[in-house]
Amino acid sequence: MIGQQALIEELLAAATSARSVAARLDEADAGAVSMFDEGPGSESEAGPRESMTHAWLFTGPPGSGRSVAATCFAAALQCQAADEVGCGECRACTTVLAGTHGDVRHIVPEGLTISVAQIRDIVQLAARRPTTGRWQIVVVEDADRLTEQGANALLKAVEEPPDRTIFLLCAPSVAPEDIAITLRSRCRHVGLTAPAAADIARVLVDRDGIDADRASWAASVSGGHVGRARRLAVDGSARAQRDQALGLARAATRDSTAFAAAETLVKTATEAANQISAERDAAETEELMTALGAGGTGKGTARPPRGTAGAVKELEKRQKSRRTRTMRDVLDRALVDLAALFRDGLSLSMGAQVTLMHPDKAQDLTVPMARHASPEQLLRCLEAVLECREALETNVKPKFAVDAMVVRIGRQLARR
Repeated sequence: MIGQQALIEELLAAATSARSVAARLDEADAGAVSMFDEGPGSESEAGPRESMTHAWLFTGPPGSGRSVAATCFAAALQCQAADEVGCGECRACTTVLAGTHGDVRHIVPEGLTISVAQIRDIVQLAARRPTTGRWQIVVVEDADRLTEQGANALLKAVEEPPDRTIFLLCAPSVAPEDIAITLRSRCRHVGLTAPAAADIARVLVDRDGIDADRASWAASVSGGHVGRARRLAVDGSARAQRDQALGLARAATRDSTAFAAAETLVKTATEAANQISAERDAAETEELMTALGAGGTGKGTARPPRGTAGAVKELEKRQKSRRTRTMRDVLDRALVDLAALFRDGLSLSMGAQVTLMHPDKAQDLTVPMARHASPEQLLRCLEAVLECREALETNVKPKFAVDAMVVRIGRQLARR
């Protein structure tokens, strides 16, 4: 949460209030006291009761740290330090931040969506009393990927939460396409913003030891995404993928290069997704096979017992779905870069005084493009990229979606 001190203070105040409520629940008979029984004007020992609630919605653009903020808030809620809320050093804090706390559960989309089955399983577990912490906490990352049935199942749990259960949802925005209106209305909203480039650069230098000039460049082209800035600073392949995506604008103007560039973009995203998934898939498969009894040295133990093929196939299905999601995420990142390039060109052509998203490409790409094409043409190019992103979300094959985008861009930018 770089540069968002006000939100940090708000969450710390809520965690402090929650600690007081938890103490009261510990002292009360089971079911006699609920932290949601009293009205919004009631007071707790640590301050106003309304500073804490059972459901939260963290929103913000990619890179704003909404999932990190939700996890840190969960750590503060579970913190066991006597004189500080959210110390970051006690066992509760460290296990929450490491993802190993027994009373904090994360719902992460394994594939394209978060299914109703995932929600029901987690909600059932979250209804139990905490084992080691003060609360049962459910963190729903990428809540915008909830299916309609999954959102309805979660809504029911949020509407009637157990006294000891807290839900932390993360989504890009409060728009209906990102989070159901009914869910939004039952959550307290925490809106995060993208950090400034200077703040990101400072983090890269201080935390990661990256050269100041490289950190400043990476921060300026990251779109406010700390993780992406770090990858661009340290990973040559990430820089090459960005150059490839931005080069599509020029390649689209010639028939001889347009479709080859589109095919390369999709191929690169596929290879990157396979590389990201390979290590995790191998570890999961090995863990499952061991659990099924394979890998032993005795007679008949080299393979898993009969009747376990279904479990293996189910794992392979989930891994395939996750690879597809990863591939589309990588491709979408490239499309966001391309959209930002056309946005820069449109801004220059209109004479707008705004900070460029790709300042390092101004003289090479953006300025020539702004001189070459009219604002209307650049706007249509930008729309083509955004519609390609929407097509990918509706499961259009990436090759077809990107090819169609390239055709539309080429029509606008080709010389007449």
